[in-house]
Amino acid sequence: MSDQGWTIVTDLADPIAATAIHAGHAVRPDVLARSALDDDARRREEDPFTDRWLSIAGNRIDVGRSRFELDLNRPRDAAVYLDADAAWSLDLWTSPLPPDVIERSLEIYDAFYEDLAGVCDALAAEHERFVVLDLHSYNHRRGGPDAPVDDPASNPEINVGTGSVDRPEWDGVVAAFSDALRQFPFDGGHLDVRENIRFRGGHMSRWINDRYAGRGCALAIEAKKIYLDEWSGEPFEPVIATIGDALIVAAEAVRDELRS
Repeated sequence: MSDQGWTIVTDLADPIAATAIHAGHAVRPDVLARSALDDDARRREEDPFTDRWLSIAGNRIDVGRSRFELDLNRPRDAAVYLDADAAWSLDLWTSPLPPDVIERSLEIYDAFYEDLAGVCDALAAEHERFVVLDLHSYNHRRGGPDAPVDDPASNPEINVGTGSVDRPEWDGVVAAFSDALRQFPFDGGHLDVRENIRFRGGHMSRWINDRYAGRGCALAIEAKKIYLDEWSGEPFEPVIATIGDALIVAAEAVRDELRS
């Protein structure tokens, strides 16, 4: 991992990149010293183990920094959570973050987007079209470890966020990815895959879709946390592996669509 807190692997022969920008848990000492949250509370709102799925693409960005240090999926002016309104009503800080600590976080934010641009620029130079699969996860048992799960009718197992995708320019890619996931065998049936039910995509996917309009497409992929205990953090290894296998097939379907 780089000093900045992320690892980048490139294989420009592959027109697909995958990112896990909320998988990390590390927080700088100057930020952590003021945190009112324990490890479990922070991890509950992060996206643990989503980095396990990065191997679906030859180009990979694995972020080890926690979103509680800086959130790379929000606009720059909202990337540092300053109060409870910014972060699920959580009591975040024992004392306000000093301006120099905030500025250091924003410097890291800028460095990330420079590196992201480098990867996307290289893909755009190599391929007529490229796709970024932005991997995330979301909670569905917010009432507590023993509470019922949130209503499945409004909480698909995979939410494909396309709120900033230029349609119908990229309809074929969206359909290829989503249909491949839906057809993959899962738990005696198939994955519930729907579009823009819980999330439409965050700042990073919008940034890619705007900056590389007509050349690059970013899909924001949110896996419901059925692959771990979202309160204890215990991973369900067979489910992680199966979702990973489904994503491999879906990524290959996207490659086929890009070649067509």
